[in-house]
Amino acid sequence: MTREDGAILSPDRPKADPVDDRLGYAPFAKHLAESISRMAPPEGLVVGLYGPWGSGKTTLLNFVLHYLQAMPRREQPAVVQFNPWWFSGHEDLTRRFLDQFRTVIDTGNFITRRVSILRNPIADLAELISETPSSYGSVAKLVAALLGRRKRDVVDLKRKVADKLKKRSKRLLVIIDDIDRLTADEIRQLFRAIKAVADFPNVVYLLAFDKQVAISALATTQGIPGEEYLGKIVQVPFELPLPDKPSLRRLLFERLDLILVSSPDELFDRTHWSNVYLEGIDHFINTARDIVRLTNTLSVTFPTVRGEVNAVDFVAMETLRVFCPLAYDVVRKNLDAFVGHFGSGGFLEPKPEDLRPFHDSWLEQVPDERRETVKRLLIHLFPKLESVWGGSGYTPTWESRWRRELRICSPDIAPVYFRLALPEGGVSNAEMKALLALARDPNAFGARLLELSNQKRPDGTTRARAFLERLEDFTEREIPLRDIAAVVACLLDVGDGLLRPEDERRAMFDFDNSTRIGRLVLQLLPRLDQPGRAAVLGRAVADGRAVSTIVHEVAVLGQQHGRYGGGRSREELLVTAEHLKELEDMAVQKVRDAAREGRLLHTPDLLHVLYRWKDWAGDEEPRQWAEGIAKDDQGLVELLEMLLQKHFTDGTILHRLDPRQIEPFVEPSNIIDRARTMSEKTGLTDNQRTALGQFIREYEILQRGQNPDDPFDSTD
Repeated sequence: MTREDGAILSPDRPKADPVDDRLGYAPFAKHLAESISRMAPPEGLVVGLYGPWGSGKTTLLNFVLHYLQAMPRREQPAVVQFNPWWFSGHEDLTRRFLDQFRTVIDTGNFITRRVSILRNPIADLAELISETPSSYGSVAKLVAALLGRRKRDVVDLKRKVADKLKKRSKRLLVIIDDIDRLTADEIRQLFRAIKAVADFPNVVYLLAFDKQVAISALATTQGIPGEEYLGKIVQVPFELPLPDKPSLRRLLFERLDLILVSSPDELFDRTHWSNVYLEGIDHFINTARDIVRLTNTLSVTFPTVRGEVNAVDFVAMETLRVFCPLAYDVVRKNLDAFVGHFGSGGFLEPKPEDLRPFHDSWLEQVPDERRETVKRLLIHLFPKLESVWGGSGYTPTWESRWRRELRICSPDIAPVYFRLALPEGGVSNAEMKALLALARDPNAFGARLLELSNQKRPDGTTRARAFLERLEDFTEREIPLRDIAAVVACLLDVGDGLLRPEDERRAMFDFDNSTRIGRLVLQLLPRLDQPGRAAVLGRAVADGRAVSTIVHEVAVLGQQHGRYGGGRSREELLVTAEHLKELEDMAVQKVRDAAREGRLLHTPDLLHVLYRWKDWAGDEEPRQWAEGIAKDDQGLVELLEMLLQKHFTDGTILHRLDPRQIEPFVEPSNIIDRARTMSEKTGLTDNQRTALGQFIREYEILQRGQNPDDPFDSTD
């Protein structure tokens, strides 16, 4: 299907040729046209075509005209098409309505000779029955004017017109569309005009409108119920045949194919689409205009988030935005109540029963006829709601999958659905794939990661942090086996460059980039057999330059063997004891090389590196190095700065520099006086001044026989 074909449902371009019929209207239109061509009503006939707004009434009228024009000329009626909406709010509809009769006459389409015979009486009649004659502007003046006329003037004029029409063999078809677009006052005015001329012989009136809208507008007309008043005007009512669901679905799916083109196939779960559509979206699609409203909206909103959202979920949410904005706004403004999962049920974590009153309350505000549909649709979009309304629960392991599939139930992805663009500083799905395409080349991949570490997000963190978080979603399958070695090598080569202060822990339960890198390595290695892991790690450590990252990864492997606490079963060990020892020796050599080259002092998490150096090579080497650095004042200041630690207590960040922790590497009593002297000097950075001050403070606490771990004494 071409894009032009896909645009045929434009709201202002109803179909005109039955060949284009997709909703089954053509047979009905053909039957109606044949009936009209054979009618010869002695006193006129009004046919009503009832259908809700947007149901395709104009299309059906166009089909009727098509079939009439295809008939032999002698069977074709003369047609007067009147759309009152064109004149709404501007001038008297009655006058305009009767002017259309004159137009047909003047053009010769109805009577070819002596046109003035009908033209002048109709003009006079329009003046008499018009609700707002040009010389009168108010109801009072109108009544006075009509009372001043002789009643028989109207009767005589109508009789003259009727006599002439009765003698003519050619019928007249008056088509009036879009009545339901008028205001209530204009609808009443138009029906009064139609009632005044409805008994003209040889004339058929075909009116198309929403019956309920008309009844509501006519409710107080002449003191009788609107439906009864309407029944006095419309003699032959027809309910517009509703299109069947299969036809509507085909139309919608064709339009969606055009709009959602280029959406990743791997993100389309047919079962998920089936559930979301049949139990949710389908209930909102009942007319061709419903399709137009939804797809026109999607054509504007989806291109801005293509590749960043799950297409199925996005179509579902836009359906709610168009047809049930209340539910859409509740989700948008209360994302925490919808996204994610219920975890371990900790003391502070909300439980399903905690959220039940909230969800029951807003759902009660949804109209009755849509409430169950909205509920089912949202349960498919947000698995969390299954637990709220009595269903099964989901474990934390699902969140990685939801994030990878760009589902709206992912806390990380959900905001994109409502901002219609990526949050500033985010890493898009397209960018993730582009970065992973570089993974086979560790140099190119590493260079790009370092670029991300220099790009800040609005919250102050770097885009490298966002990338490392998202990368966990791709470690299970998306990163090919052949690329694992390159990814691990890259992380152990540039990892220290990603350990930026901006990405350090900001809360007690937060993670830093060192932890994120470690998780990635531990997720990738199990996909290889043990010899493969040994080879990958051996090359990565041998070639890598990220000393802190290498030490951290080797230490984690040591934890699996029971060092530093912890331990795993033999089957869970990623490397053998022999290979671990080889890696520890290689890591020590990396530390020695960095010390010799003058790089070690500015290595991130230096205190941890020194302790592992001590564990793997003995006490002497790290102590000699640290004492050598601390010999001059500048070296001492920089060493203390790099040994400064951050701790979190009651949500507050505390700086710590415990002399007992640095004692294995430099004797605190040997440097305390110099530290006091240096703290008084100018030219220090804020971080250096904090490090000196904290070291002095905690040293003095120890000297008083107190414990620096006391939160009161250890505060800044």
